Amino acid sequence: MHFRRRLELEHGLKQITIAPLIDTIFLLLIFFMLTSGFLIQPGIKINLPRAVTSEAVRFENIELVISGENAVYLNGEAVTREELKNILSQAAKRKQPVLIKADRRAFLGRAVEIWDMCRDLGISQINIATDQE
Repeated sequence: MHFRRRLELEHGLKQITIAPLIDTIFLLLIFFMLTSGFLIQPGIKINLPRAVTSEAVRFENIELVISGENAVYLNGEAVTREELKNILSQAAKRKQPVLIKADRRAFLGRAVEIWDMCRDLGISQINIATDQE
């Protein structure tokens, strides 16, 4: 015994509308594109000063970062004055150059203090990082 309503459903659905499926796929695509763009890399935020006459340095440097709060970082970790002195003395034995990345807001005295420490330990190649214009 077939009911009339069931026959209409069986014979009436000859194609499936995929417009709602496409809308859903696009919404999922947009969602994943927006959320994947917000991956934050950990690090120390500094604003380098700008210089017109800067050159690109391509050596294996020891990179020292001086933050805006005058804290000194080496490889993303804060270092004390004594730890820095030990690391720089080892770099002097290997004749490794030093790159100082100082924030614009950092005190010049802190950068000069590190510069003098490098010179006292025998490091002759000391560079200061800047942004090129």
